[in-house]
Amino acid sequence: MCTWNKVLDENAKGKLSQFCLIPAENIVTLYDVPNIWHIPLLLRDQKAHEAMFKVLNLHGVAKEPNLEEWTCRAESSDLLYEPVRIALVGKYTCLSDSYLSILKALLHASVDCQKKLVVDWIPASNLETATAKGNHDAYKAAWKLLKGADGVLVPGGFGDRGVQGKIIAAKYARENRIPFLGICLGMQIAVIEFARSVLGVQDANSTEFEPHTKSPYIIFMPEGSKTHMGGTMRLGSRRTYFQTKECKSAKLYGCKSFIDERHRHRYEVNPDLVACLENAGLSFTGKDETGQRMEILELPNHPYFIGAQFHPEFKSRPGKPSPLFLGFIGAACGQLDAVLQRSSIVDNSLSKGVDISPVKTYRTRTTTKTAYRTAEYVYGSCNGLHF
Repeated sequence: MCTWNKVLDENAKGKLSQFCLIPAENIVTLYDVPNIWHIPLLLRDQKAHEAMFKVLNLHGVAKEPNLEEWTCRAESSDLLYEPVRIALVGKYTCLSDSYLSILKALLHASVDCQKKLVVDWIPASNLETATAKGNHDAYKAAWKLLKGADGVLVPGGFGDRGVQGKIIAAKYARENRIPFLGICLGMQIAVIEFARSVLGVQDANSTEFEPHTKSPYIIFMPEGSKTHMGGTMRLGSRRTYFQTKECKSAKLYGCKSFIDERHRHRYEVNPDLVACLENAGLSFTGKDETGQRMEILELPNHPYFIGAQFHPEFKSRPGKPSPLFLGFIGAACGQLDAVLQRSSIVDNSLSKGVDISPVKTYRTRTTTKTAYRTAEYVYGSCNGLHF
């Protein structure tokens, strides 16, 4: 394969074939395209699959690739122009690949809502008052991005750097009714902020950041040894049981009784303090089978304020976005009701044994096509990152 800004002519392919000892028919050009989803189409158009069939001796079992839905998605993505701005408030914003799975999940959901994703990177520490004193320009720029966002996302992470800035971002989203999604540490941040601002527990904290805190709302809850770092994490697929089907998160997952999502963490919400949080208005809509581990939180009276202890981004796929990300983007661009209704349709089709359900109409340059997907769900950059 060769990347270039235009198609290789036959002379160039001949030279590559001669000097690299590769059959000319096995050389394909992956030239610049408007979005990465065009790449499989380039491979198909240059018959890369036929070369693979031949080398692997698969002609008897392999079929021609059916990329109709993929083509619709790639072409419709080129035509998206109305932006949805997401403020990603994190610790590793100087390296976008640190949040690659989250960026892709946001992209999948944005395309599903037919919006152009714009990610505004906000270093969490730049929202803190300490930055206002030492670097006022960075502080001012961070707040300008936060206030201009359609949605606020606080991702996972380890360590206490930037924690106060993340708490500030969660508070801003909660008080100003901006769609909010907190993942792993982001969910824990939402709990700490709620305890401090609503319950008035000013020293509410996590034992990860303050081991001897008198108000441990987040505590160490490993599934292994506390002394061996490799054995302390709650890892892999774990089951979450919805406590009610009337909450947004349950509806987004198609009103299922439980879901399986992937985990990667050590600290969790202190089960001894759950009752006081719920009495104040915070709702833990998803829990593990023991009822001791809080998996999903929501603010029922907020347009969209959800935290997940698991990592829903890990199961997001093109055309099959993570439900929580889809709800988040839907809320950020005013489509949440439609997204919730569509999720219910998928659930009804499952109960009736329907295998295929229409989910999106893609408008291309020349025609309008309806894409279909199986009823079950499976579950990008820089400042102002455009996809």
